[in-house]
Amino acid sequence: MTHVDPSVKAVPPSTGLLGDVSFAEGISRGGGFPTWHRPTSGVDKGLKVKNSLSAGPDGELDAFVPGKGNTVLWYTCGPTVYDSSHMGHARAYLTFDILRRITEDYFKYDILYHVNITDIDDKIILKSRVNYLLEQYKNEGNDFATVAAKVAEALTRREAKLNEKQEELDEPLPADAISRVVNERQDAIKVLKLKQTQHQEVKTAVDALVKEGKDAAKLIHEAREPLGDLLDSEKGASVTDHSVFLAHAKKYEKEYFDDMAALGVKEPDVLTRVTEYVPQIIEFIQTIISKGLAYESNGSVYLSISDFKKAGHDYRKLRPGGDTTAEEMAEGEGALAGEASEKKHPNDFTLWKKSKVGEPEWDSPWGKGRPGWHIECSVVASDILGPVMDVHAGGSDLKFPHHDNELAQSEACFGHSQWVNYFFHAGHLKIKGLKMSKSLKNFITIKQALEKYTAREIRMMFLLQPWHKEMNFSDQTIDDAKAKEKAFREFFHKVRSLSRSDWANTPVGFQEGQADRDMMKMLFATMGEVDAAFKDNYDTVTAVLAMYKLVGAFNKYVSEVSRPAVHMAQKMATYITSIFRVLGLVQGNDAIGFGEDASGGGKDALVPFLDKFLEFRTTVRKEALPKVKHDETVRSIMKACDEVRDTDLPPLGVRIDDLPDGSSVWKMEDPEVLMKEIQEKKEVARQAARKKQEASAAALEKKVKTAESVVEAGDPATMFKRNPEFEGAEFDDEGMPVKTKEGEDVPKSRSKKLVKDKSKQEAAWKDLQTKSEGNPEEYIKKMKAELDELNKTLKETN
Repeated sequence: MTHVDPSVKAVPPSTGLLGDVSFAEGISRGGGFPTWHRPTSGVDKGLKVKNSLSAGPDGELDAFVPGKGNTVLWYTCGPTVYDSSHMGHARAYLTFDILRRITEDYFKYDILYHVNITDIDDKIILKSRVNYLLEQYKNEGNDFATVAAKVAEALTRREAKLNEKQEELDEPLPADAISRVVNERQDAIKVLKLKQTQHQEVKTAVDALVKEGKDAAKLIHEAREPLGDLLDSEKGASVTDHSVFLAHAKKYEKEYFDDMAALGVKEPDVLTRVTEYVPQIIEFIQTIISKGLAYESNGSVYLSISDFKKAGHDYRKLRPGGDTTAEEMAEGEGALAGEASEKKHPNDFTLWKKSKVGEPEWDSPWGKGRPGWHIECSVVASDILGPVMDVHAGGSDLKFPHHDNELAQSEACFGHSQWVNYFFHAGHLKIKGLKMSKSLKNFITIKQALEKYTAREIRMMFLLQPWHKEMNFSDQTIDDAKAKEKAFREFFHKVRSLSRSDWANTPVGFQEGQADRDMMKMLFATMGEVDAAFKDNYDTVTAVLAMYKLVGAFNKYVSEVSRPAVHMAQKMATYITSIFRVLGLVQGNDAIGFGEDASGGGKDALVPFLDKFLEFRTTVRKEALPKVKHDETVRSIMKACDEVRDTDLPPLGVRIDDLPDGSSVWKMEDPEVLMKEIQEKKEVARQAARKKQEASAAALEKKVKTAESVVEAGDPATMFKRNPEFEGAEFDDEGMPVKTKEGEDVPKSRSKKLVKDKSKQEAAWKDLQTKSEGNPEEYIKKMKAELDELNKTLKETN
C-alpha cells in the first residue's frame, strides 16, 4: 500500500535544464523499492503512469507531473548499431513513439525528446571484427577441402562450448535459491535448447554442402556464425583500424533510421553518439572518482557499490534485492570484459574499460581504453537534459544492470538521489515463449515484417497490447490487428460514401429519433472512455477497443435506419481520425480516414470521374451477367471488368467492391495496403492450389500402391497356387486350397478367410483390368509418370 514516509525529507530543489525542480515528500511502497519523490513544479493533467522507480511490488500508478511547468525532458535509450533492427527492438521504439505522441499531442505537454546512438560497444566490436575476418577469409581463395576442414574445426569448437554450458546448467541449484535465480536458470535452459537446435540445423546444412563438395563460398556463408567465432579467437587482435568499427556502426545507424521512418516513428528532437562524447565521459568519471565513489584498477575504472551505499545512496532501485548473479554480471560487463579479479567486489561495475588488442581505444588518465556500456547514457542525457530529467525510457530487459547502473553513476556524479523522475519500461516482445533477440537468432527484422505487413497494421498490433507487459508476436496477434484496422477502414469508407450521397436534399436532423440520439450518446460516452484510458497509464488497448465497439454499433445503426444522420457520422469519423492521428495511425491531414480517402490533395477532382466510371461498369455488368454462360464475347467483357477491379485500379489506390445485388462501390485506399491484400489473396490461392496438388499426389500414390498390390497378388484363379504359404497343398477346381502340404484339411475358419480374400481380389482384379484396358503394367507406368510430374511441380513451387 502507498504511504508517505514522514521520516524522509523532500529532496532539496535541484537545478535542471529549465531551472529549479521542487519535490514532494517521499513515497515508499515497500518490496525493497527505495523512497521516490514526486515533482511539484510542473502541470498535472490527470495522467497516471507506471513508474518503475515507484511502482512497488503491486505495480501502483503515480500522477505524472513534469519537473518544471508544461515541459517534459525525455530520454530514450537508442539502438546499439551492430546489426539490423528486429521487431524486438521495434517493441521499445514504436511503443515509446506512441507514448510520446499521446503525451505531446493529446495531453499537450511540450517534450524535448532525446535519443542516443551507441556506436561503440562489445557487440559492435565483435560483429565488425567477425564480418571483417570472414570477408578476408573468403577472399583468400582457399580450396573446398581447406574450407571444409576449417568449418569442421569451428563446429567442434561451438559444440564443445554448448556441452560446457549444458554441464553448467545440469548442476542443481541450492535448495534455498531465490525465485529470481530459479527463473533465470529456467530461461537459460530454454535458450540453450534453442541454440543446440540451431547448431544441429547448421551441422545438417554443412554436411549436405560437404557431401556436394562444390561451393566453398556457400559453405562459409552457411557456417558463418561458428566460423566467425573461431576466426575472431585466432585473429581478432589483428583488427586495430578504427574505421572498421565506425563504418560498421554507421551502416546500421542509417538502416535503423530507415526502419524507424518506415514504421512512422517520429525523429528525436536531439540525437547524440557515444563516440562524439568521449572527453565528456572521461570528465564525468573523474568527478565520481574525486568523490571517492569509483577507483582505477589495471587501467579500468569501476564504481564501488559499497562506497556508493555508504554515501547514503540506494543501489538497485529498479530491481531491488540481493547480490548480482553471474548471469547479470556477465550481461552488464559485456562479452569483452576484463578479469573479475581487478574489482574490489564482484558487484562493482565498469565505468571505463582498458582496451585490449583488437579493440578501439582513446587516451585517458588511466591509459588507453574506451567507455563502459552504462556510462554513455548518463553522460549524454545529462549533457542535453541536465542533472534531473522527467522521463527515461527503455526496454524492460535493461532494468538491471543497465538502467540501475545508469542511476547509480549519475547520482554519484551529481550528489543527489533522483536523476530520473519517471522510468518507463516497455515489456518484452516474445516469439515462441522466448525474448526475440539476435543472439538467439529467433528474430524477424523490421524490414522483413514490413514486407509482410503494413506499418499501420504493426502499429495497431502494438496498440492492442499493454505497453508495459510482455507481448507475443504471432499470427494471432497480427491477424487481430489487421481485422480491426480493416473494420475502421471500412467505417471511414462508409462515412465518406454517406457524405457523397445526396443527403443535403433530404430532411436533416435526427430523423430516426431515438436511434440517432442513442448513437450520439454513445459517441460522447466513447470520448470519455478514451480520455480515461489514456489517463490510466496510456491504456491504448481500452481506448482502441472502445472506438471499435462504437464502430460496430454504428454499422448496426446504419443497417437498421433509412435516413442516417450524416453530420453525426462525420463527427464520429472525425473524432476517431483525430485520436488515430495522435496514435500515429494517420499520417496525412485528412479530416476523416487513414489518409488515403478522396478528400484534399487534389483528389476531390477524381470523385465525379470515379462515380461515372463505376456507373458505366455497373451497367455493363448488369447487362452481361445473364448472358455470361452462353456467350464468349460477354465472358471477355466480364473478364475485362474484373481485371480493371483486380489489376488496373489497385496500384492507383482505388478499390472496387462488387455487392451481391449487382451494384458496386468505390473507395480510395492506400495503394500499399491494396497491393498487399492482393498478394495475400494470391498466396492463399497458391497455398490452396498446393494443398490440392498434395492431395492429388497422395491419392495417386495410393492408387499406384493399390494397383501394384493387386498385380502382385495376380489372377484370383491362381493367386493361392502362387503363394509360398500353400506350396505342395491340394487345390479344388476353383483354385482354393483344401488340404495342406501335410495332407490335413484346411480349417473352416481359415477357408472362410481365404474365400473373402479371393472375393476381394476378384473385385480389385476386375476393376484394375477395366481401368487399364487389360494392361495393368502400362497403366501403373503412366500413373507413376504422372506422380513424378506432380512431385516435381510441388518441389519447384515449394
